[in-house]
Parts: sequence; structure tokens; C-alpha cells
Amino acid sequence: MERSVVTIGKKEIGDYRRCYIIAEIGINHNGSLDIAKQLIDVAVSSGCDAVKFQKRTIEVVYSEEELLRPRESPFGDANGDLKRGLEFGYEEYSDIDRYCKNLGIHWMASSWDEESVDFIEQFDPPCYKIASASLTDDGLLSYHRKRDTPVILSTGMSSPEQIDHAVNVLGMNNLVLLHCTSTYPANHQELNLRVIESFKRQYPIPIGYSGHETTFLPTVTAALLGANVVERHLTLDRSMWGSDQAASLEPLAFGKMVKYIRELDVILGDGVKKIYDSELPIIEKLRRK
Repeated sequence: MERSVVTIGKKEIGDYRRCYIIAEIGINHNGSLDIAKQLIDVAVSSGCDAVKFQKRTIEVVYSEEELLRPRESPFGDANGDLKRGLEFGYEEYSDIDRYCKNLGIHWMASSWDEESVDFIEQFDPPCYKIASASLTDDGLLSYHRKRDTPVILSTGMSSPEQIDHAVNVLGMNNLVLLHCTSTYPANHQELNLRVIESFKRQYPIPIGYSGHETTFLPTVTAALLGANVVERHLTLDRSMWGSDQAASLEPLAFGKMVKYIRELDVILGDGVKKIYDSELPIIEKLRRK
């Protein structure tokens, strides 16, 4: 099967190319632009290709009943207080856009509704990410496809039939598909990384992995199994307040993960068997004359 290549920015995503690594900041910034910038700094120093955030129009994504539901947080006593407190607006994203451009790293966001797609579009993102929770939202999938921008789709909590349907809605042009288990954190018995190989047999597009486990080994293994893209949540400290912190990697572990994946990029090579110049003296020395 001939596999397609997707270009994000100027970086080609596909087999025999460097793994594209995304640091998922998500809502781990806890509503603080300063924390967001610290996380971007960690991603840059680790050698990531991109950072990712999440964008929601609160009143569209959540019902009034959900927003009024009691929920204690640093932002207030209602669920709506929390959701609004975690949401960045135009001023914050403009600052993030400038900050990432100055550091030379891509940034993107998962848009959970059509209005959020329009909001992120004004920053000319190199690609869009569609969260697992949105995989069955045909309207939102189609709305993303009104643009030529590449799309990365996560497949957590989705059946093979639902994934097939979503791929048909999106089309396979400029599409990257990520295997994912949507448990925070996910246990190793449910990671099922061989799905990456199954996806590669089924879909002629770049395949990747989005992980929520507590260690970096599964993500490195995903790269070894052929993941063209990997995405992992990043935090400054897993003990920080926030629902996604426990499913994230701290800077030291995140840096090690990136380092090992970059080594794999070199070790795995291009798949073409050849005689290296360094072997020529060994041939002369060891082969029977």
C-alpha cells in the first residue's frame, strides 16, 4: 500500500521521516498565560515540533445545566466558573502566537465547536487537531474540511465503525489518524499499541499515537511501531491542580521521551538494505578470499 505524506508547516509527516512530536498543553496552564509560556519553553528545550491547546465556546459546548452544576475549583463553586476560568481568549492566544513564532515552534488547538474553529483560523494554524470526544460530531468534522489545512484526528473511545465513518466524512487527503485510549491516566493493559500497526494496514495515511499514560515508555514504543506522530500531555508538576495533570509527563520525563524518539529516528533508518563504507574494511578482513 502506498502511503500518503502530510506536510505540517514545512515538515513532512509520514513513513521514513522524522517523528512529529506534539506537546499537549491543553488546559494544564490552569488559566495562567505565564504557566502556558513555561510549558512552551519546556517543549522547545525538549526538541518538540509543536505545542497544542484546547479551544471551546463555553456556552455552545456545555448546556446551562452543566455550567450551573456545583463544582469547586480555584475559579468558583460552579462548573461554569471552572470552564470559563480555563479558557484563553484573543489576547492570550495572540501572545501565544507571537511567543511560539519567536521560538520557532508550531502551535495548534483542538477546536470543540465551529465558532472555535473560526477563532483559531485567524492565527493561520499549520494544522487542526480534532479531539476523540468530537470524532462522532459529523458537523464539526465537515466544518474543519471547509479549509485546506491538515487535520489530525484522535480515535479514543471510538469503535472501528465510528472511526471508518469519521475518516469518510473527513476524507483521507491531508489527514493524520492517532490511536488513543481516552482514560486519564490510562493503564498499560488498555493501551493496545498494536492498533497502530492495524491502522497502518487499513489506512494509507500517516498514523500516530496520543497517549495519556503516566510513563514515557509506551510513547517511545509507539514510535518504534511506526507512529509518524506522537502527542503527549505536558505538565510542570503532576501534583498541580487540574484534571489532566496526572495523565501528563513532567519536564524531565518528557525530555527523555523526546530524546529516545529522536534516537529511534536515526536507528530505524530508511529500510533500504545497503553496504556501508564503514563495512568495507571488514569485508576485506573477514571474508574468505
